[in-house]
Amino acid sequence: MGAGPRDPSRGEPGRRIAWPATLAAMRERTLRREHLRFVRATPRGGVLHCFVLDCSGSMLTGQRLALAKGLLIRLFDRASAMRAEAALICFGGAGADVRFGPAVPRWWNERWLAPVGGGGGSPLASGVRSAAQLLGRSARRRPAQQRWLWILTDGRTRDEPARPADADEIVFVDFERGAIRLGRCEVLADAWGARHVTPEELIG
Repeated sequence: MGAGPRDPSRGEPGRRIAWPATLAAMRERTLRREHLRFVRATPRGGVLHCFVLDCSGSMLTGQRLALAKGLLIRLFDRASAMRAEAALICFGGAGADVRFGPAVPRWWNERWLAPVGGGGGSPLASGVRSAAQLLGRSARRRPAQQRWLWILTDGRTRDEPARPADADEIVFVDFERGAIRLGRCEVLADAWGARHVTPEELIG
């Protein structure tokens, strides 16, 4: 008797599936082989994960900022386990500032994020500009490094910043909720050729 249909979720021998990118490619459709995305081998120059966190007033609605902080702890833990560098930039109110790194996070828990509050406007452009500067410095310091940019936001902004040139991979983590949705994260992700995921896709 011939073999049945191959389970696409088994991937390829010796390669791990990158589930956030795979889920983004599926977009609620049935999983097929062409949707699969795989984890890249760690570059010889190492990896930098730059996280840009939206701390504006709209992120306080529905505990979005609290959810984002919890997700950040998980992502920093993953970076630490992989001995990857990480950086955290927070934006809200009138501007943005670098809160951590770039450095390998030796330990990371709720106490680091507890002082991060929310309020004011959503200066996404300031956050992206700070990230672009940080990534640019890292590119000059370690040209062979792979640089990831993660933007955690609900997209409640009119800003339309340009894509940072030194980001190799970009992920928009969309925290927008509610019946009336602007869909700005998805629009920016499409414009930048970036991935668009929800927090649930990363947590699950």
